[in-house]
Amino acid sequence: MKSKKWEFLGSQGQFKLEQPEKSSYLYFPLVNEAGMMSAITPNLHGEMTSGHNSFLMEPVSVLDLHNSKASRNFWVYLEGSGAWSVSGNSAKQNAALFSGSEEKSELEGGFLWHKVTREHATAGLRAETVNFVPVTDDKIELMKVKLTNTGTSPLRLTPTAAIPIYGRSADDLRDHRHVTSLLHRTFTSQHGVEVQPALSFDERGHRVNKMTYGVFGAGASGEVPVGFFPETEGFTGEGGALDWPEAVVANLEPAVKAGAELEGFEATGALRFEEVTLAPGQAVSYVIAMIIADDRIDQERIAADYLSEARFDELLGQNEAYWQAKLDTVTFHTGDKEQDMWMKWVTLQPILRRLYGNSFLPYHDYGRGGRGWRDLWQDCLALMVMEPAEVRNLLLNNYAGVRMDGSNATIIGSKPGEFVADRNNIPRVWMDHGAWPLLTTLLYIHQSGDLELLLQPQTYFRDVFVKRCKERDLTWTPEQGNKLLTGDGKVYEGTILEHILLQNVTPFFHVGEHGNILLEGADWNDGLDLAPNRGESVAFTAFYASNLLELSELLLEMNEKTGQDSVEIAEEMAVLFDTLCNPVAYDSIADKRALLQRYYDSIVPSVSGAKVKLDIRQVAEDLKRKGEWAMEHLRRNEWIKNKEGHEWFNGYYNDHAERVEGDQPSGVRMTLTGQVFTIMGGVATEEQIGKISSAVNRYLKDDKIGYRLNSRFGGIQQDLGRAFGFAFGHKENGAMFSHMTVMYANALYKRGFVKEGFDVLDSIYKLSADFEQSRMYPGIPEYINEKGRGMYTYLTGSASWLLLTQLTEVFGVKGYYGDLQLEPKLMKPQFDVDGKASVETLFAGRMLRLVYCNPQGADYGAYRIQSVTLNGESLPFVVSGEGCLIQRSAIEKLSEDGLHELEIVLGQ
Repeated sequence: MKSKKWEFLGSQGQFKLEQPEKSSYLYFPLVNEAGMMSAITPNLHGEMTSGHNSFLMEPVSVLDLHNSKASRNFWVYLEGSGAWSVSGNSAKQNAALFSGSEEKSELEGGFLWHKVTREHATAGLRAETVNFVPVTDDKIELMKVKLTNTGTSPLRLTPTAAIPIYGRSADDLRDHRHVTSLLHRTFTSQHGVEVQPALSFDERGHRVNKMTYGVFGAGASGEVPVGFFPETEGFTGEGGALDWPEAVVANLEPAVKAGAELEGFEATGALRFEEVTLAPGQAVSYVIAMIIADDRIDQERIAADYLSEARFDELLGQNEAYWQAKLDTVTFHTGDKEQDMWMKWVTLQPILRRLYGNSFLPYHDYGRGGRGWRDLWQDCLALMVMEPAEVRNLLLNNYAGVRMDGSNATIIGSKPGEFVADRNNIPRVWMDHGAWPLLTTLLYIHQSGDLELLLQPQTYFRDVFVKRCKERDLTWTPEQGNKLLTGDGKVYEGTILEHILLQNVTPFFHVGEHGNILLEGADWNDGLDLAPNRGESVAFTAFYASNLLELSELLLEMNEKTGQDSVEIAEEMAVLFDTLCNPVAYDSIADKRALLQRYYDSIVPSVSGAKVKLDIRQVAEDLKRKGEWAMEHLRRNEWIKNKEGHEWFNGYYNDHAERVEGDQPSGVRMTLTGQVFTIMGGVATEEQIGKISSAVNRYLKDDKIGYRLNSRFGGIQQDLGRAFGFAFGHKENGAMFSHMTVMYANALYKRGFVKEGFDVLDSIYKLSADFEQSRMYPGIPEYINEKGRGMYTYLTGSASWLLLTQLTEVFGVKGYYGDLQLEPKLMKPQFDVDGKASVETLFAGRMLRLVYCNPQGADYGAYRIQSVTLNGESLPFVVSGEGCLIQRSAIEKLSEDGLHELEIVLGQ
C-alpha cells in the first residue's frame, strides 16, 4: 500500500501527512516539565500518564494502538447521518478505511502540538482536532475540536466528548483489572467527570489514594455540558463498544447530571454538549481538558485557566514559543533544507528522553519508568548543548551513584542523588558503565573550561552488594543509608576526579583469560548478557584504554593551567597506581586479578577515611603506561584476518572464552561495536581504519536497512547473550541500531575519514526519512528492522550522539578547555548554492551564528580556515591542527542578548 511521505511546512519543523491512519504504529509525544506524559496517534489513541502508577488512559503498546477501541474520542450525532467520530475511530469509519471510500484526513505536527483534520464523507462537515500539553504547572492535556459546516445546507448535530478513564497503575492492567475498578469513586461536576480511586491497590500494602483523574470540557465561550455518561458500560450499552457506543449511536439523553457520585465501575469521561445547528460556513468549538492531580480537582480553577477557546489558543501559542526557544539553541543550515528540518526533530529527542526516560511511549523499552546509568551520561551530551545551565549540577549529582569498587548503581530515581542497584533489585554490573562519565565530563570541561569541577567533593553509593556485585556484605543494613561510610560511621566523600580515576583504573585489572576486561553482565549492548564468567569485551577495553590516556592528558593540563601538583585519593586506592609503589606485570592476568582483590578486601565493609596525596605527574605517567599497554595488547592480539582477506578487530569473547568474530562454521561473524571503539579511541591505525571500513561495507552494510550492528551469527548463542534469540535483523541482533551506527560515523569523522563518516550519517537520514519504508515521523529511531521500519521512535540515545556529531565533528564547533575550537569537516554537497553552511549554537552563554563561507566550492581536505570575523570585525585566531582556536575571552566580551555572527572564510 503506497502512502505519501510527510512534508515540512515553512522553516520551523512543522510537517503534514495525508491519510496518516493508513500507516500503523505512528504516535506523537506531548509532554511538559510538570510531569504530564502523553502519546497520541492519528486517530487520537495513545496514553496519558504521570508515572507507572498513574495512568489516566489505559497503558498501551504499539499493538494496542490499533487493536484497542479506547481513545480520546469526540463524537458527533448528525441528524440524518448518525454517529461520526472526529478522529475516525468508529466501527463504521474503520470498516471503510480500505474500501476506496475512506474519508479525507490530514495530520499536522509541530513543537509540541498535534492536529488532525478530517472531512465527513458525505455530510459536508470538517473537524479540526488540536492536542497539546501546556507548559504550566498542571499535569494536563488539552484538546480543542472545531466543527465547520462546509456544505450548503444546515447541519443539526449533537456533540459528545468521550475519553475512557483508566485511573490507576499499569500493574493493574491484567492483575486485578476488575477488582481495582471497584475502588473507583466517580464524581460529576458542572464541567465534567472525575475519578478518585479509594485505595492505591498494591499487594505490599493497600494505601488510601489521593490521586485523581479528570475529564472536563466546555464550549468555546465556556458553555458547560448538559449531562454525562460516567460509567463505561452505560455509555457503550449492552452489546456496544467504545468505537460504537449506544449513547451516541442511539443519541440517548444523558441520565447523569452534575453533582452525582458513583462507585465501583469502569469510568469514561463522556460529556454530552447541547444540540447545535450549524449554518453553511458556520463553526463551533469545544475545549476538553484531561487532568491528573494529586488530590480532588479544583474545577473552578481548571475552568478559568483552561476551558475556553481564547485561553486554549493563548496557551497553544505559549507552548509553541517555549519549545521553539529550546530548540533554537541549535539550528543547522546546509544545502539540504529538508534534512535541516529533520535535524530539528532529532534535537528535540534528547529533551524527550530527559522527560520520559525510556518509558511511557508505546514502544516502551523499559515500561516502569526511570533511566539507566548509561542513559544519564549520554543524554547529558546533548543537554550540554541544549540546556547547559543545569549540567554542572547534574554531573555533580550523578557521580553520587559510583561505588567504591568502581561499579555503580544502575537505575536513577526521580530526585538528584537517588539511586538503586537495579530496576528489579537484581545485582548486575554492565562493564561499560565506568567509561561514559569521563567522556561526558570532558565535554563539559572543554565547553566551559571549568576544571574546578574535578575537585568538588561527592559521596559514593553503597548497598549490600560489594566487589562488583559478586558478594553481599551481610554487615550492611538499609538503615545505614545508601552512602559509603568510614570505619567510624562518617559519610565518606572524595573528589569527582577520584570517582573518575576509580571507574577507569579498576577495570584495567579486572581482566579475563585473554587479557581484556571482563564482560560481566553486559557492555553497551545489553543483549550480550550470557557471558558473565569468561566473556570479555574487547570493544570496551579499547574505550577504557583511550580513557586512561585522556585522563593522563587531563591531569597534565590541570597541572599546567591551575598549578595543581598532587592528586588526593582514598589511601586504599593507592595500590591501583601500581607503578608508583609495587609494579605489576601487566601481561600477568593472575597478578592483575590479585591486586584488584587486595583492593576490594581493603574497602569492605568500609573505608578508613584517610587520604593520600600522589604527585600529579607521576599519576599521569601511570595512567599513560596502562593505556598504552592496553592499546598495544589489542593491536597485537585482537586484529584478525579472514579467508576472504578482510581485516578488522575482534570485539568479544564468549563464556567459553572463545573468540567471537571472524570465520566460523556458520559464516563470517563481525560486530560494529568492536570497530567503533577501536577507531574512536585511537587503537586502530589509519591503515587499519581503511581496512575496517572495507570489512564493514562487506559484512555489515545493507542498502535496505543500513549498517547492521552485527552479521548473522547463527543459533541463539547461550554463551554470549539473549540478543541472538531475537530474529536476525531486529533490535540488537543485526538491525541498524542507530546508536552504534552514529558512533561509527563519529569515530570516522574524529579520525579524519570524513567521506566515510558522511556516508554513514547520510544513510541514517535517508533511511529514517524514507516514510514508505520507515513509517515514522521526522526523527531518528532506536533501530531500523529487517523491513526498514523505524522502531522505538523518539526515545533513543542515538539522538544525543547524532546532534553532538553534527555540531562538533561535521561543523567542527567544540570547546577546548573553555576556548572555542573550529575545525569544519563539511563535504561539498553540505554547502548551499551560495557556498555557505551555518549553525546557530550556544557557547560561553552567548548565542552564536557560525557561517562557513566556501567561495571556491572546495571539498573537505582542500580547504583551510583563511579568516574569521566577529560581527563584521576581524578576529584573531590561533591555528590548531586542521582548524583554529578562538579565545573564550573574545566571546565573553559579547552581550548575552541577541545573536552574534562569526563568519569563517575557507580557502585552498
